[in-house]
Order: sequence, then structure tokens, then C-alpha cells
Amino acid sequence: MDEIVIAGPGKNALGSDLMKRLDAALDAVGARPFLLRGEGDAFSAGLDLKEVASLDEPAMGAFLHRLDTLLARLYLHPAPTVALVNGHAIAGGCILALACDHRVCTDNPRARLGLNEVALGLRFPPRIFRLVTQRVPPERHTEVLLGAALHPPAEALRLGLVDEVSPEPEARARAVLAALAAHPVEAYGATKHDLRASVGAVSPEDEATFKREVVPRWTSPALKTRLLAVLKR
Repeated sequence: MDEIVIAGPGKNALGSDLMKRLDAALDAVGARPFLLRGEGDAFSAGLDLKEVASLDEPAMGAFLHRLDTLLARLYLHPAPTVALVNGHAIAGGCILALACDHRVCTDNPRARLGLNEVALGLRFPPRIFRLVTQRVPPERHTEVLLGAALHPPAEALRLGLVDEVSPEPEARARAVLAALAAHPVEAYGATKHDLRASVGAVSPEDEATFKREVVPRWTSPALKTRLLAVLKR
């Protein structure tokens, strides 16, 4: 089976360079099934906050558009995808896992998973928001999105952020991927598209709201101050 590895500094933090590499990896894998995992002891600790804090509004718009389209592309991949959540999966890292068809998490109680965007003062880009609200169970939206906390694996399982927790997550993830890949390819891809196509169908109005309301929040002085405080911890 193919494998895509999330690999970069800052516990595989998602910056522009890493997103480009993940796009290239998706190009290389074509329409085949694959396992998505993090390098080392983390899945992904989220966005590269140093880069985010440095961007002006035009650059931030391009950064968020790349992130939005990358995650939608992963979510809509026509073949089976399984996330091996081998450690921290925070904010954007957690959404990478949510974008996969099945998510197997380590049982290491030190691992933390969650969507803490609201706690940082951030709003989701439009495709990502649709993805998240499709994947997180509706009855958990308030707790996960507005609570904006980070959770150990057992709690992440309760909240629907992962599908299972395993003491041998790699073996289990590969077994699930093999089982999903045994389904007829065309039927799997078509049904997945029917379930998720709305994520990619962002309207001009949604795009305009994103540019008018969301991007400026990501570049506001208050947010930059908050991000720099997080980086100093």
C-alpha cells in the first residue's frame, strides 16, 4: 500500500513548504489507496504558527486557500485513506486526520487531539468548515468546536475525532486500509464522492465572505499577539 508521511519541523507543523510536499505526494499516489501518518512521535501539531504570524493579508489569503484546497483534496480522494494518528493531532493536524476515511489512534495517553481554533481566535476557511462539520458528529459540534480543547485518545474517540484507539495502531491501520481497498474501486470512489462532494462546492458568496471576514481576522494585531504568546510557551 502507498504511504504519505507528514514530515516537517515543529512536530510536522503545516507550513507552505509542507503543504506543497503533501500536494506533490497526492499527485504521486494518483487514485490509489494510502496510509497517512506523521513522522516521528507526532501526527501533526497543527499550522506553522511562526509562518502564520508573519503573513500579511494577501499572503495569508494564499496560505489559507492552499490549506483549504489541500484538505478538501484529501477528503475527496477517490480511493480509501486511513490516518495512522501516531501522536499529537492538533487543529490543522486534527483536520488532516478527519479528512481520512478511517482514523486509528495510538493509545498513548500523552497524545493530544482537538480543534482549538476558537481558543486561538481563528475562524475556519469554508471548505474546511464543511469538512469538519461533516466528520464530527453533530451532537459533538458544540463541545469540540466551541469548547476548543485538546483531548487524550480515549476522549477523542468519545468525541468522534478518531474511529478507534489501538495499542498497535500501525498494524491496525494497515489492516483497515487493506480491508477498504478490497472493495470495488469504482463503487467506493463514486459513493465517497456522493457523500462528500458538497465540500468542494464553495459558492462565490462563501469565497467573498472568506476574503472579507475570515482572512482579516487571521492577520489582525490581536491574533498575532496571541500567536506569539503561544510560541513563547
